[in-house]
Amino acid sequence: MTITQLKYVLAVAEHQNFTKAAQKTFVTQPTLSMQIQKLEEELDILIFNRSKKPIELTEVGKKIVTQARNIVNESERMQDVVDQEKGFVGGEFKLGIIPTITPTLLPMFLKAFTNRYPKVQLKIEELTTPEIITQLQDGHLDAAIAATPLRQEQIKERALYFEPFVGYIPSNHRLSGKNKIDSADLELDDILLLEDGHCFRDGVINLCKSSKLSGGDQFQLESGSFETLIKLSNEGLGMTLLPYLHTLDVSEKEQENLRYFNEPSPAREVSLIYSKSELKLQIIEALYDVISGVVRGAIAFQDVKIIDPLKK
Repeated sequence: MTITQLKYVLAVAEHQNFTKAAQKTFVTQPTLSMQIQKLEEELDILIFNRSKKPIELTEVGKKIVTQARNIVNESERMQDVVDQEKGFVGGEFKLGIIPTITPTLLPMFLKAFTNRYPKVQLKIEELTTPEIITQLQDGHLDAAIAATPLRQEQIKERALYFEPFVGYIPSNHRLSGKNKIDSADLELDDILLLEDGHCFRDGVINLCKSSKLSGGDQFQLESGSFETLIKLSNEGLGMTLLPYLHTLDVSEKEQENLRYFNEPSPAREVSLIYSKSELKLQIIEALYDVISGVVRGAIAFQDVKIIDPLKK
């Protein structure tokens, strides 16, 4: 049994196809198939049901994959120990970021990080929170930036900052005369939301849980971006809520429509999250230091109330 064989097993389990797995592991398909067959013969079991399309794991195969992932992770930890001992910060690092954070946070820290740690090959992927959780658990991501708490036993969370919610209220709206707003002012049927799948949407819904739902609207508008929500709001179709960092990019005229909450302001907790196996910890620490450093100057809010980012 070799680490290479276990990596081939993990690749087939992920892609459910021998040809794709071979491409991803940079070997020929016959080589990969032969090595997996050798492992199956050594263990005297079948890991994969090859008669199924796509290929499926057998019941014992599922247990083998779980153990294989642990063994491969532990083998990679050896290199981590060596890197940390040498003070080396480098190598490939896969980072996931949720879509409502990417456009504001990424430009703030990416250049500073790559300048300070040029030997790190950062691979960034925009993913939803459920996708991030799955990929962290499966070992396909090294870390991620997401709204927390997520309450996942195998995932560690380190808070980077607290980002207040800010109301965007057009001049024709019933709340436009207020200098500051409260969560009690909000009615969910009156708020333009991000489409399903965004944790910020779920946070807004959780914030409005105590408000009555009128159910009398003729339409419900949802969008995939805050920019679209602002445009719809400007057309008089309702108010919306924005994360604070997004308000830094609105035009001077649109800033007149921003309304902050009375303290404690509802806010989302944004954290750097990673597996409790703590692989590549030296890069995780470097990311945490750079991001928390650049954000500290942008967000000075302290008196906040953290809103749950998950569906209830």
